[in-house]
Amino acid sequence: MPNALDNQVLVLNRLWQPVNICSARRALGLLFLNHAQVVGTFEDSLFSTHDFESWMSFEDGPEGWPVIHTVSDRFLLPSIIVLTAFDRLPRQEIKFSRENVLQRDGYICQYCGKRFENRDLNLDHVIPRDKGGVTSWENIVCSCIRCNTKKGNKLPLEAHMAPLRKPVAPRWRPLVDFNGEVRGEYHESWRLFLEPSASSVTLSA
Repeated sequence: MPNALDNQVLVLNRLWQPVNICSARRALGLLFLNHAQVVGTFEDSLFSTHDFESWMSFEDGPEGWPVIHTVSDRFLLPSIIVLTAFDRLPRQEIKFSRENVLQRDGYICQYCGKRFENRDLNLDHVIPRDKGGVTSWENIVCSCIRCNTKKGNKLPLEAHMAPLRKPVAPRWRPLVDFNGEVRGEYHESWRLFLEPSASSVTLSA
């Protein structure tokens, strides 16, 4: 039987930005040490914050909310905590790879604007390598075979084929993929913090 203390808890930094996931066990430890507060996510407690003593005073939550029983007491497990001091976002470099480029561009050819299956796409150097172009996020776009063949090794102006969007290195945020979809299952209350922003990526191995 799964241990409720292993439940996942969303971690926000001091600016209320999602930065990580931890276990309920770890979240309670941070709460006890005053390194974090619980974010209220139901009824009148929505968006309120609670220290250890305040959170322990909650005896009941919505139906099905996970609880822990001790010898003489019971208390609710948090679903979201906010750190009291940490205000940065984790920095992580996105690996440059074919799959990550395709995900960044949404599997859409950046010349004709049509969506294709992975097998029908390749990568195009906007500035051809024989004209000084480099293999980087800023010079590679997703291209269908037809457009790639048509452009050849011409410059965009020569081929009259400019990318639909300027290629840039994707920004990384935890938990969310290129299309703004949260990876894996998560607590309903997390939607308040994960779904408003969709400019993120998923990392391929």
